[in-house]
Amino acid sequence: MNKSALSSPGNGALIRVTDLCKTYDNGVDLIHVLRNINLKVYPGEIVAIMGPSGSGKSTLLFILGIFLHPTSGSYFLGGQDVLNLDRNAQAEFRRNRVGFVFQSCDLLENSTVYENLEFPLIYAGVDRRERPDRIAVALERVNLGHRIHHSSNRLSGGERQRVAVARALVNEPQVILADEPTGQLDRSHGHSVLDHFAEIVSDGKTAIIVVTHDPEIAGECTRISSIRDGVLYEQ
Repeated sequence: MNKSALSSPGNGALIRVTDLCKTYDNGVDLIHVLRNINLKVYPGEIVAIMGPSGSGKSTLLFILGIFLHPTSGSYFLGGQDVLNLDRNAQAEFRRNRVGFVFQSCDLLENSTVYENLEFPLIYAGVDRRERPDRIAVALERVNLGHRIHHSSNRLSGGERQRVAVARALVNEPQVILADEPTGQLDRSHGHSVLDHFAEIVSDGKTAIIVVTHDPEIAGECTRISSIRDGVLYEQ
């Protein structure tokens, strides 16, 4: 991927995290998983987060996805203080504003590509008449429009991951959180996913955060942050 294809960051941060901490009490002592995390992510960026196992990467991603509440600190997404929303409002916000891509793809087995993308639209209450266009647009963005009625069981590994990316796009989120999205792909397909990510953020409205162990994949992102012992460092 040519980095020049990436959008220039917008003027205002899409994600703004300040002094974020996550601590667990195991009954004996306190375990500090995240320590005073400060992070800004701008529209048009792909930000890689690297770090060894147990460093806090997944915990941070779960907080950014509003699945986990921090012990302290603040988190604003699109100007909205998401930590102060009630549980139902957080679920609606997550459904409409955040997309997820996981290493395992988690596609519905014995279902078509169309059905895999339709499910989040049904969950979000999107009108039946609007769904086909939304699904077709999302698949075209990852060059899989020709697979729309294909069985997910018959897709290659690279195609399955691209369907997962399209599914993350179908609700037109502001932020996509990708947890090791290339971990099960060969080098060629891994770089293809990053190319699609670059195309997605080229609208200047969307940002993507990629958790990865692969320095080559991270090197294709706009910038890299690393976590060590719960502390986030900008590289």
